[in-house]
Amino acid sequence: MMKKLLSFFLWLLLAVPAVTVAASAAESPDKLIERLSNEILDRIKADAALQAGDRKKLDDLVDNTVMPHVDFRRMTALSVGRNWRAATPEQQKQLMDEFRALLIRTYAGALSSVADQKVRMRPLRANPQDTDVIVRSEVVQPRGEPIQLDYRMSKVADGWKIYDVNVLGVWLVETYRTQFAQEVSAGGIEGLIRSLSEKNRKPAANGKT
Repeated sequence: MMKKLLSFFLWLLLAVPAVTVAASAAESPDKLIERLSNEILDRIKADAALQAGDRKKLDDLVDNTVMPHVDFRRMTALSVGRNWRAATPEQQKQLMDEFRALLIRTYAGALSSVADQKVRMRPLRANPQDTDVIVRSEVVQPRGEPIQLDYRMSKVADGWKIYDVNVLGVWLVETYRTQFAQEVSAGGIEGLIRSLSEKNRKPAANGKT
């Protein structure tokens, strides 16, 4: 169930086109998400190879376009939780590398689910001086109820960055934190790294995760 929920937010992040630092920094967080979401939908719908599940193209797309809009170090640290501080700098690097690879595998399998969805933004409840906000939106489907899709974002030197996503009330970081804590409890930081590495080495079924 969680994998299906994640897919709804993943397709909104996967094809984020590159934007200049100046343009990104000048936008409010909700306007940034709205613009990117609409650009993403148009790009996916126009690319038959992405819709067909071309694995290399999907992996390259995720690798090259998602990370500029995500505070990846923060997302990894929050997902590992209090155990992050116990990891050595080398272990932290390994965790980031393996977690990044895991997300790419997960993300790359979600693009083909895009069809006729639309994004509807909800009012931003924040003050102009805030540097950490929640941007709320809904994915409107041809059939069925809208899907809640919220972003935790922080303002850094080059603009707003995503560091967590909520799909139907489930926060991505919290879900991974629970899973990772169990791995650390069983085998320590090295056990978590090995577990992530093993998952990343497994071939994706039918070209998808």
